[in-house]
Amino acid sequence: MKDQQIEINLATTRKEKPDFNNLQFGRTFTDHMFIMDYTEGKGWHDPRIVPYQPITLDPAATIFHYGQTVFEGLKAYLTKDEKVFLFRPTKNFERLNRSSARLCMPELDEELALNALKELIRVDRDWIPNLEGTSLYIRPFIISTEVHLGVSAALTYQFIIILSPVGAYYKEGINPVKIAVETEFVRAVQGGTGNAKTAGNYAGALKAQEVSSKSGYSQVLWLDGKEKKYVEEVGSMNVFFKINGEIITPELNGSILEGVTRDSIIQLLQHWGLPIVERKISMEEVYQAGLDGKLEEAFGTGTAAVISPIGEFFWKNEKLIINNGETGPLAKKLYDALTGIQNGTLPDSLGWVEEV
Repeated sequence: MKDQQIEINLATTRKEKPDFNNLQFGRTFTDHMFIMDYTEGKGWHDPRIVPYQPITLDPAATIFHYGQTVFEGLKAYLTKDEKVFLFRPTKNFERLNRSSARLCMPELDEELALNALKELIRVDRDWIPNLEGTSLYIRPFIISTEVHLGVSAALTYQFIIILSPVGAYYKEGINPVKIAVETEFVRAVQGGTGNAKTAGNYAGALKAQEVSSKSGYSQVLWLDGKEKKYVEEVGSMNVFFKINGEIITPELNGSILEGVTRDSIIQLLQHWGLPIVERKISMEEVYQAGLDGKLEEAFGTGTAAVISPIGEFFWKNEKLIINNGETGPLAKKLYDALTGIQNGTLPDSLGWVEEV
């Protein structure tokens, strides 16, 4: 599979590009997409770049009925000297393969997948926005396509990559968001699919998000699915707390997604010599730290938003205000460091950036 040549079929007409000053996240897509097919016994085959277009599937395709799908999210950045950078892309394809293995889906050759992504970015390079805070969002995903009504792993799949120029994920940007602690619904449980990046995890989270949004909260803080006691994630992001000088993030336990940004934050903190601990942390501990004046900062981390400071928690009908509802110095420092490395304005001392 590694040696397969990527066929390129360029669009004869091009779309009108959006105003890069007014980008909505995930609403606009580039001129082309990458597709590759999988057939049991043949493996992955026919890698190609084609004009962006709808996918035609049979109504009995297994994706619609049994949910075999995994995806990733990463970004490409245009530097001031017109270079195109990817941030730790191999980590995303490694995680895509881990997600595929959990859902009994065929794994990809990671080198081929990365080469395909780079070729697609070269084709649609002029779609990468060049304004501060903007980037080209990349969505690789795999779907099962076999025409079959029966609960078993499919025999055919498609791997697709689409691209979208984006601005900030949250309209608040780097400003703090308000978070409701979810006590009724759960995101995932150990032994389930919480550590895989699969669509069902997000569909199951929508009801809690809908309820919290109606109350004026941007996202929910997820607690563990067994005791509803320990903090796991915030919205679709990993979460960090700074308590009495120590930075704490929930340890990976099988139901928490292993975020690339999470790992990068941990490495940055260690590189700076700051105390970072991965362990179980209860909402009771977080709340008490807030009452005692020891909860200095809280923030979510993920590819889309990078760093999203948390200014308020709502839990058991009580509001807990963090750092006077303002962005903390650590969250700001981490955001500036990560985005600086990503867009080439800061040196990449940890070797994370890969040029297209």
